[in-house]
Amino acid sequence: MPRKIFVTTALPYANGPLHIGHIVDQLYGDIWVRFQRMQGHEVHFVCAGDTHGAPIMLRAEAEGISPEALIARVGAEHDADWRAFLMSYDHWHSTHSPENVALSQDIYKKLKAAKLIVSKEVEQFFDPVKGMFLPDRYIKGECPKCAARDQYGDSCENCGAVYAPTDLKNPYSALTGAKPVLKKSEHFFFKLSDKKCVQFLQEWTKETPLQTEVVNKLAEWLADDKETGGKKINDWDISRDAPYFGIEIPDAPGKYFYVWLDAPVGYLASLKAYFESGKARANGEKRSFDEFMADDDVEQYHFIGKDIVYFHTLFWPAMLKFAGRKVPNNVFVHGFITFNSEKMSKSRGTGVSPHHYIKLGLNPEWMRYYIAAKLNDKVEDLDFNPDDFIARVNSDLIGKYVNIASRAAGFISKKFDGKLGKPQLPKEIAREFAGAADEISGYYDGREYGKAIRKIMTLADLANQYVDTNKPWELAKKEGSEAELLTVCSTAVAMFRDLTVYLAPVLPQLAATAGVMFNFDAFDWKTAAKPLKEGHEIKPYKHLMGRIDSKQIDALLEPAATDANKKTETAKADAKPANGEAHVAVAAEFALVPPEPPKPVIIQPIAETISIDDFARLDLRVAKILDAELVVEADKLLRLTLDLGIEQRTVFAGIRSAYRPKDLVGRYTVMVANLAPRKMRFGESQGMVLAAGDGTGIYLLAPDAGAVPGMRIK
Repeated sequence: MPRKIFVTTALPYANGPLHIGHIVDQLYGDIWVRFQRMQGHEVHFVCAGDTHGAPIMLRAEAEGISPEALIARVGAEHDADWRAFLMSYDHWHSTHSPENVALSQDIYKKLKAAKLIVSKEVEQFFDPVKGMFLPDRYIKGECPKCAARDQYGDSCENCGAVYAPTDLKNPYSALTGAKPVLKKSEHFFFKLSDKKCVQFLQEWTKETPLQTEVVNKLAEWLADDKETGGKKINDWDISRDAPYFGIEIPDAPGKYFYVWLDAPVGYLASLKAYFESGKARANGEKRSFDEFMADDDVEQYHFIGKDIVYFHTLFWPAMLKFAGRKVPNNVFVHGFITFNSEKMSKSRGTGVSPHHYIKLGLNPEWMRYYIAAKLNDKVEDLDFNPDDFIARVNSDLIGKYVNIASRAAGFISKKFDGKLGKPQLPKEIAREFAGAADEISGYYDGREYGKAIRKIMTLADLANQYVDTNKPWELAKKEGSEAELLTVCSTAVAMFRDLTVYLAPVLPQLAATAGVMFNFDAFDWKTAAKPLKEGHEIKPYKHLMGRIDSKQIDALLEPAATDANKKTETAKADAKPANGEAHVAVAAEFALVPPEPPKPVIIQPIAETISIDDFARLDLRVAKILDAELVVEADKLLRLTLDLGIEQRTVFAGIRSAYRPKDLVGRYTVMVANLAPRKMRFGESQGMVLAAGDGTGIYLLAPDAGAVPGMRIK
């Protein structure tokens, strides 16, 4: 039966352009949504701009514009960027909307009626010049641990200590420089520590198939506090005093909802606006928003980063439950994105600007593919490595996937009037393709996108081996081979069609183009199960995708040195408060930058001359890395499983300092295949992979796109 699914991704904060963390988050949800739609399910995919809070108000004030003008401008930037990266949202809204005001106030009233809202007097720092209470990030002073100056009110960048703003020595306002004073104010709290809230969260955690890492964290948060005998979980401060840009609390003049209360309600507000706009009806849903959300069969999923797990797995489900609304069926969490295995840092200006990427003319599907190949169902960080980015896209997408069509389709148009013959896959290849649909389907549904990509590229290898074996370019020159040429090219096109369907959730634009060119529905998963009939017509082949030029990546890296670091302080002060590092709150537009300046390369003198016979004794082969893992007993080695086309080998390589195991899987490299095996205490090394290096770095060698495992290097 078709499922009815409501899906959201985390709301980007509206005080600056999107960065790569947003793209990871949105893509994590978008691939899953596209796959579900290909299965025939009814999916409603929405998001919104997160538009409230002190940072928005203060940034607008600094620019001399209204908060509404700021969020409208930033919202237009966000809209352009997510569209450029081909996200398939049905609706994009704003938390500064009538729908969000109504829903947030309604939920608050229901929580109050359930006796889960209490008021308490709190003491906070107040800026007497600005006339406002100061959020932690707007208070600076000396670290109470190491005495470092000019540290923010929540943590020290010098020693890493975490503390309360009242612990700072010689505190001052980051807004005016004035010495803040402690001032009392009445705040409203959501009683998350209430027994019925805790009991519900414990039950929800058991009943919901959350990721293991999330379950473990929730168990920690919901555990008993041995010192007090109660629960570790605290009540949640949900109010802020004027001046504040947000939603007013009913019957509490001068009080506003803290941004983290109304932000997740923005998911519902966006869905409500989508229904009321008529878009849902156009997508086949004839019920109203209230009727849809009252249906127990409707599934609700949120895709988020690990920094906001606390809000989405404690406050959000509890708010919904005791406001009488549907609770999430699951919350899917991904890790941060790093650069060259280093944490992206606003203070160092390391990051990726999606806007700059698109502005330079880089293909958004290159980035979609690269990120997808690294995403899985674990809460793991993924790394952006520029060299790996170039190699993976050029090798996989161009050298493997597009290569199949480019080497076969042209002959169909030139010699056979664009009409296919009957595809005839060899039995072993047919068997692999026949069983692939269910396997890849399971990977997509389980958010194991990296595994899906690896399986698809394994099929692409088989297709390329078929083309290499049958050599259509030679058959085209050989008289009397027309029938064989037609069969070979038609078979290659059939395999390319299946691969296109499997890649469609990741590469929707390319899939749409290929679908028109080869005359098939690329967005129906069942297409791959339908045999291409003899006489099927295709259009003349046109170039589908180009290679990445390293100069384009150089251009992407270049601006960071001059622009990014200038905006560090603004970025930090404008970040929306979050649980941990806020990956969705960056005020500046960042580009990629290396974490350290490159060291000078040391060129060694040329070795003594050898003869061609000496060189010929080396059997150098192209090898595909099937698996890579750490060698616990050796801090410099990785254990690699290599495919040589005719056999597999195990090689221990001293490249652990330069590469993470999971980033090597699927890559191609060069190995010495006839090196005598070497017995080591943890196994036998059956060859050697080749890498360049000067003592400051290690650079694994890789063949050009199109090479296949086992090819000999001459």
